[in-house]
Amino acid sequence: MLPNTGRLAGCTVFITGASRGIGKAIALKAAKDGANIVIAAKTTHTNPKLPGTIFTAAEEIEAAGGKALPCAVDVRDEEQISDAVKKAVERFGGIDVLVNNASAISLTSTLETPTKRVDLMMNVNTRGTFLTSKACIPYLKKSKIAHILNLSPPLNLNPMWFKQHCAYTIAKYGMSMCVLGMAEEFKGEIAVNALWPKTAIHTAAMDMLGGSGIESQCRKVDIIADAAYSIFKKPKSFTGNFLVDENILREEGISNFDIYAIKPGHPLLPDFFLDEHPDTIVKKVESRG
Repeated sequence: MLPNTGRLAGCTVFITGASRGIGKAIALKAAKDGANIVIAAKTTHTNPKLPGTIFTAAEEIEAAGGKALPCAVDVRDEEQISDAVKKAVERFGGIDVLVNNASAISLTSTLETPTKRVDLMMNVNTRGTFLTSKACIPYLKKSKIAHILNLSPPLNLNPMWFKQHCAYTIAKYGMSMCVLGMAEEFKGEIAVNALWPKTAIHTAAMDMLGGSGIESQCRKVDIIADAAYSIFKKPKSFTGNFLVDENILREEGISNFDIYAIKPGHPLLPDFFLDEHPDTIVKKVESRG
């Protein structure tokens, strides 16, 4: 068997929330290069509503050509983050890429958002991203690749994006503000960027939020994985960017986006926080309660 010579061959990619969905898709894309993947996620036992565990993800990563280290991590727990980082460094010798993907969502208005749900979103999205980055940065500084990628939106201060789900927006923008600050703080040492989908992405979470039939308006997780991979190919000087998946892939020369559609030709649901079609999203959300 020939040695793997892909861009990420032998590199260690630490991904939060990688047991399913977008996190797992990014892991599998990197695994095809022969990367080492640290699956830092909560799910250790099968849940009928949310398929996939850190162990089933590890099997898929190994089958795709990578090396996997499943670690049970709740990003709200600093000790669990530290333990996973320590295990990653012991097993693979360092960390080259961090993907802050773990996220909690509640599309609820101010009066309808319980305190425990506010705390969950703030602690997973903003605080979890900050603490995981903090734990990985000493090792990222030693890497030739050195990327942090947060799955978070451009900082769009249009009040419309705060009006209906203020707590969620604050929690997601906290992740984006980590990009803003850390890109400047570690300029020249670590590339820190944000990636966000132009349209809804089909995941188990989207099924729960959108209900039956939503998948026909979504794209596959592959579009995020391909966009993330194109970011990892860029130098450390490529930093502080708020990127949209379709835009970065267009720059790579991709023009046929039907390959990413769950149902090619069907109208797609635009994602939150992008102002191209805000009215469409608001109407969709309102119609679904």
